[in-house]
Amino acid sequence: MNFTVHSSLYSDTLVPDIFITEYMPLIKGEHLKVYIYILFLAKHNKRASVDELARILCLDSDTVKKAMAELESAGLVYRMNDNIEVIDLKEREIRKLYRPKTTSSPEEALANNEKNKRRNDIITAINHTFFQGLMPPSWYTNIDAWFERYKFDEDVMLALFHHCSSHGGLHPNYITKVAQNWYNKKIKTSFDLDRYSMEYQKYKDVKAKIIKKLKLSRNLTEYEEEIAEKWVMDYKYDFNIIELALKKTVSKTNPNFKYLDAIITDWYNNGLRTKDDIILYDKAAKNPDKKSAADAAVHKNVPQSGNYEQRKYDDSELDQLYSNLK
Repeated sequence: MNFTVHSSLYSDTLVPDIFITEYMPLIKGEHLKVYIYILFLAKHNKRASVDELARILCLDSDTVKKAMAELESAGLVYRMNDNIEVIDLKEREIRKLYRPKTTSSPEEALANNEKNKRRNDIITAINHTFFQGLMPPSWYTNIDAWFERYKFDEDVMLALFHHCSSHGGLHPNYITKVAQNWYNKKIKTSFDLDRYSMEYQKYKDVKAKIIKKLKLSRNLTEYEEEIAEKWVMDYKYDFNIIELALKKTVSKTNPNFKYLDAIITDWYNNGLRTKDDIILYDKAAKNPDKKSAADAAVHKNVPQSGNYEQRKYDDSELDQLYSNLK
């Protein structure tokens, strides 16, 4: 493979700050070694095979191949046949200034924020709290886009960063996923967020009890959490109701959340909102004969046509009736 970029011997191999702030946190350590060495080779217009890179960097060939694939996928290098071109990240950032007007640039985002001092203060707080004052330019664009797309108040945006930092980490894709989830739950103001926080705390308490009752030696999977959250936050069921479904797993060899969800969703779809309603519903389902007998008893007391013996008339009575009518 040929690596190209101009330089002279004994010079420094420069790594752009834009790479350190936006790309390095997402790249595996071994793949980072490959990228830095590629920068060095490209600067001197050197050639090296995959096996040579593996030998020099003390890596196996498969790791080098995976690294090349990740670097290309991240837009750090461009492969053309046997040539590898290292992308100039600074030049690419400059070219963004000449893109079609589809999103806000970092400068435009700040200009818009100047119209709202509160928003500008929140972005400054995010910068210093989570990026030590070195927030990459693309984050200004992302934050501006999130404000416009989800209509969050400034306090909600700051809370979004605190939540993501404490859970899945500060990655744009993860923050977008959480922001979309909050938006779907109609969170826009701090009051909405407080309401959701109370409901979410209730869900966490219920989740802990579910894990304890089922004697799980693990946390719930992402799929299981979505189901359990639906029971609590959408169906508004407390643990006393959910426990009724958990008790039904005693006779099951391999119960799962799909089985539990089918039971609880059936209760919800039938309009059952309390524990007593569900208990009566289950008793009726177990004793269909009693239910039918009760229904029959109700109908027996209701007058119906055809449930009496009709009077019979002979010919003389009919003639007499006809004469009276005349």
